[in-house]
Amino acid sequence: MNFDKKTVRTVALAAFAVLAGYWCLQNLSPIEKALKALMGLVSPFLLGCAIAFILNVPMRAVERHLGDGGKHMDRFRRPLAFVLTLALVAGVLALASLVVVPNLGDAVSSVIQQAQSFLTRLPATLAELEARLPELQAVMAGLEIDWATLSGKALEQLQNLGRSLVGVGVGGVLSGMSIVGSVVSSVSTFFIGLVFAIYLLFQKEKLGRQVRQCLYALLPERTADRVLEIAALSNRTFSHFLSGQCLEAVILGSMFTVSMAIFRMHYALLVGVTISFTALIPVIGAFIGCGVGVLLILMVDPVQALLFIVLFLVLQQIEGNLIYPRVVGSSVGLPSIWVLTAVILGGKLMGISGMLVFIPLCSVLYTLFRQYVKDRLAKKKISPAKLDPDGSPPHGNVEKRPPATGAEKRSGA
Repeated sequence: MNFDKKTVRTVALAAFAVLAGYWCLQNLSPIEKALKALMGLVSPFLLGCAIAFILNVPMRAVERHLGDGGKHMDRFRRPLAFVLTLALVAGVLALASLVVVPNLGDAVSSVIQQAQSFLTRLPATLAELEARLPELQAVMAGLEIDWATLSGKALEQLQNLGRSLVGVGVGGVLSGMSIVGSVVSSVSTFFIGLVFAIYLLFQKEKLGRQVRQCLYALLPERTADRVLEIAALSNRTFSHFLSGQCLEAVILGSMFTVSMAIFRMHYALLVGVTISFTALIPVIGAFIGCGVGVLLILMVDPVQALLFIVLFLVLQQIEGNLIYPRVVGSSVGLPSIWVLTAVILGGKLMGISGMLVFIPLCSVLYTLFRQYVKDRLAKKKISPAKLDPDGSPPHGNVEKRPPATGAEKRSGA
């Protein structure tokens, strides 16, 4: 081995990496605390980036449709687009509230009526039990139960429960204060993130130029070009995924609303809107909306709740096999099998947020790896017949003979 300058530097970096890894393994607890503290500091800014990215998708379309109004109107175009975007989002939420709140009130009143009906029938039920009491007493007398021991154990359990309730009471006050503190912290984090998102949206071109300048100043030109190319691909993929997911949710909610209205099911509009919002969660969101719909309809008509489950299974098959892979999968350029794989992996690793992030993330990785494979195949000059076995001859490398001529047929060749 030649111990030149490059080799020494490589060995030094490898040794440093090994020592750093060993130190991290020996000090996991301080590292974990440091990471939590760091996440607490940067969480408002990460939330602001997420809000800015989500609002930028409709805001970009609104700003594009406003057109060019000259130099004097350019300064007002972005604020106007931002206000219209916020008004659009607030209008959708307000419309959903106008649909959900009255129907939810009807559902609650139905539950109250069912409870009142149960309380009305309760005396008759108790009278029936009292009429059968002699039979129950005869059955209990036939059982060999040590009532003294059983009552002593029950008294001991009640005493332990009382001590636990005292401890829970003190802990409840402390946990209540902790909950109030966490709510205040969450609200402040949201407003800081919202303000940061507004700054990002109003100065995104300037920030983009600064990021480009830093990349080209700190990295080789070829590496900087590659980083910007991947960033553009990621931005395009995540934007298309967000649009496709919203479109899929609207389609699925409309399907449920129309189908339930045709079959005259209860709470058609409420269930449709609920499924539209829960369907924003990939794959499993519709099942959450189905659970809510079953509970609402069950309070009114149990048979209709069973029919709703059958309707859900039919529409879910249509949505899962036809709509979702084509609307969301095509919007991010990801085959349907990899969409399902991304949802499962994201849910296992990061829960619901992982389901939302992993589909466009896997799409970016899929596109980059596909391009890498194509470049490698072109560089190695692999024969297309080896890459597509279906296009090869049916019996391997058997050579096809040309059609026999008339002379060959006569000679028997």
